[in-house]
Order: sequence, then C-alpha cells, then structure tokens
Amino acid sequence: MRKTYSLHKISDPSGFVFNPDEYSRFKFGDGAIAKKFGNALAKGFIENVLEENVDHRQIVVISSPYAFIPTATFAMKTQFVYELNYWLAENHYPVVQEAKVHRTITYKEDYGNLDAKQRLALIENDSFHIDRSFLENKVLIFLDDIRITGSHERMIDRMIKSNNLDNDLYLVYFAELINEGIHPTIENTLNYHFVKSIFDLSTIVTSEDFNINTRIVKYILNSDRDSFLVFIKDQSERFIESLYNMAIGNGYHRIENYSENLKYIKQNLLINKANLIVNGN
Repeated sequence: MRKTYSLHKISDPSGFVFNPDEYSRFKFGDGAIAKKFGNALAKGFIENVLEENVDHRQIVVISSPYAFIPTATFAMKTQFVYELNYWLAENHYPVVQEAKVHRTITYKEDYGNLDAKQRLALIENDSFHIDRSFLENKVLIFLDDIRITGSHERMIDRMIKSNNLDNDLYLVYFAELINEGIHPTIENTLNYHFVKSIFDLSTIVTSEDFNINTRIVKYILNSDRDSFLVFIKDQSERFIESLYNMAIGNGYHRIENYSENLKYIKQNLLINKANLIVNGN
C-alpha cells in the first residue's frame, strides 16, 4: 500500500486556503506556527486516513531528509507526532516511533526557485540512506511540508526500492500543488511571502519558539555583506553560536557563497556584543 495525503490543495496562485505569511514564517523557523501546522495536519490525517484504515501495526514517522541541520518540516513533525500519539494511545495502538532519512547534500541553489526538470537534476546528485532493519514490518509515514513536482518523492521511492522495502507507507504533506498549470516557483512565492529581507527574520529568531533550520542558515549566510553585518550585530551570542555550529555541521564552510559571512562569525563568535557593533559598523 502506498497512499498520499495532503491537508491543503494549491490550485489557484492568487489565493491560498492557508495563510501564506504564516507559511513563510514557518519555513524560516517560527516554532509556534510549526506547532499549529503539525497539529492541523495530524488531525486531518487521522480523520481522513487513519480512522478509515485502522491498523494495529507499529507506525514510524519520518521527517523530510536532512544532513545535520533539520528542515522546517522537522519542527512540524514534532507536533504531528504528539497529536498522533494522543489518538493512538486513546485507541490502544502502539505510539509512534521515529526514523531519519540521512541525506548528503550536494548543492547550494534555492530549490524553490527551480522548475521540475531542474529540481530532479539537482536532487539526483544527493544520496539518501535509512536504517532498513529498523523499519521491517512497520507502517511508514514520510512527512514533508509541501509537494510541488514530486522530485523528493521520487528520491524516496528510489531509496525504498534500493533497500528492498515493501512496507505499507503514507506520503503526508501540509500542502500540495495540484494545478499543473502553475509554475513550480509558486513554492518560492510561499517561502518568501513574509520574509522579504534578512531584517524580516528578527521577530522569528528572537521568539521563544524559534527552531533553527537549513533555510534560515543558508539565507543568512548568503545575504549581502552590509545587510548581514547590520543584522548579525543585533543577535544574541547564543543565536550566533548556534548559527555557526549548524553551518559547520552541514559543511557550509566549504561553500564559497557562505564563506565570507561564516569567517566573520568565527572571528567574532566569542567577543561581546559591544565589539560586534563596532566591527559590524
């Protein structure tokens, strides 16, 4: 069995059935919205799928593939699992287990700005890996925030085939593009609906529920030098340290586009905020 479920359908580029500003904030680490989305997605999945397909087997939830830095989906996944566990426990089913798809990333391009052919060509250079033995005889839920062209899905299918996995599985999305007449760059329209510049990140990164992810790390490191310096001088040492550690963990120090801003962070990582302001200006 292989089924796809999406909570929201995108059929009109001029109108979305969910808040595009919220989606944009979610993609850049707004944890409160990640919780809201995860909760809504779980409730929709339970009502429209699980209640109609009762299964007593162990469920494993798998967030979108990542290397070191989680994706935005990872934060949404946490609330999805919580809400799903409430239902499973109440109905005396085994609660969720989790697994990770390990990913080797080979590109720096903004995926949301590419067409279907470009996306597939780019992602085919990546490698995905999962613990096959852990998944045997379990029902798999692959979770992602949005389905645009299905490129990631095809890579998941290839990974499943290469590992000879014959599990029943669900591909679950917060939103899905169902109108083929809409260009795939609609994804970037959503991604940047609220975040128009690096300075729009301030209210996100200073919130209690902020979750650092790949998108915000890449966006900050790829910002022009002047904007980066103005932005970074106002951030906490805790945030700066997290940004640097995550970037190194994903190997971004080897990418030329990110190296200048990373060098600045390294040189100023352990000094006080007053010196950051002086050097930043």
